[in-house]
Formats: sequence, structure tokens, C-alpha cells
Amino acid sequence: MFLVPALAAVLAAAGVLVFVFQKYTVTTVYVKGNLHYTQEEIQNIVMEGPLGHNSIYLSLKYRNQGAGKIPFVSAMDVNILAPDTIEIMVYEKALAGYVRYMDTNMYFDKDGYVVECSDVLTAGVPQITGLNFDYVVLGEPLPVEDKNIFNSIMELTKLLDKYELTADKIFFQSEGDITIYFGTVKAALGNDRAELENKVMRLPQLLAKVEGKTGTLRMENLTEDKTGVTFQNE
Repeated sequence: MFLVPALAAVLAAAGVLVFVFQKYTVTTVYVKGNLHYTQEEIQNIVMEGPLGHNSIYLSLKYRNQGAGKIPFVSAMDVNILAPDTIEIMVYEKALAGYVRYMDTNMYFDKDGYVVECSDVLTAGVPQITGLNFDYVVLGEPLPVEDKNIFNSIMELTKLLDKYELTADKIFFQSEGDITIYFGTVKAALGNDRAELENKVMRLPQLLAKVEGKTGTLRMENLTEDKTGVTFQNE
């Protein structure tokens, strides 16, 4: 007598599950905030497993959760835009630069802590040279003598970002002089921190003038009237 209602309830529940799985099957994915990984790579990471294409499951799985052991990523959120459409927000670790150690790229944050190691280059993150250290430990700060160097690195990388410049490498000499590498052109800025922003601000215009050339922009003696810059061909 009770089998029919029970069977009906089971069938109804199964029908609801089928409806949910069909209606909330992801067919469109938007990825934002990713720099180190491509959209396809993020999509494959997030949508793995038997329920990886269900938008409700993904939204719940990544709610208030970290990114696990995914290198360069601190967290990810999955937002449902429509039953079949999701948006994956990627929150990558803040990287100030990287150093080469034992043929590996060791990425560090604004405080000098090594947050990742990888053979892959991350676009927009410059290599930092001129730092002296004997070892590198993941999760610990780079063992350099002058800890203030990380403030200088962050100050410079923020200025580069402000003026939409992407450096390949930044060389910090022990005397305080800074040289920035942009492809085949180097910009020698000197060690006057008071004039640092003025010099970086001038770089887009100067780099445009020497595009295609190989050499060094000598900017150590840049004056307020924008004179004192020479280009040394190499």
C-alpha cells in the first residue's frame, strides 16, 4: 500500500535531480583575474570531476574556499550568471618579482617572501638581479642583508604599472643604482630616489624614440627641464 507513494516520491526526486543537472549544466564560462594561467587551464582546473560541469556544485565548492595547492593562485570564486553560465574569478598571489636560483624562477611578494617556484615565466613580473643570497626557501623571505630593498622593488614596480610599462629585468646595484631592461634597451636611472618617478614617467616617450635599437638610455643626469638624457648605442 505504501510502496506506490514511496515510489512516486523517489521518481519525483529523481526527476528533480535530472532537471537540475540538465538545466544547470555549464556551457559558457568566463574567467577573470588570470595572468599566469590561460582561460582554458583555469577552466580545466575548476571543472574537474564528475560534477565539474554543474554550476550549482561549482558555486558551492568554491564558496569561501582557497585554491588549494594551485601555484600562483590564492583563491577562486565561481559565480552563477545563468543556469548554464558561470564566471570564475581568479585571485592570484601578489608577485613583486622573481630571482633565478638553481635554474628555477623563485617568485616573491612585496615583503620578500618566496611564494612560488616555477620554470614558467609569468607575464608582467620582472626578474630582479643584483640581490645577494646563499639559499632560497619556499615560504620564507629571501635572505638578503638589506631588507629595505623590497620597498624599493615595490615602489619601482608600482611606478612601472602606473605608467603602463612592462620590464623584463631590473638590476639593483650595491651602490643603489637602478637599471631597467626593456627588450634590447636598458634604462640606467642612477640612484636618486627623489627623481625616480620623474624618470619612470619619461620612459614611455623615450622608449618610443629608440624602438628597434640596442643600447642604454643614460638617465642618471635627467634634470627638471627634461634634459641630460643620452642614448648609448651598443
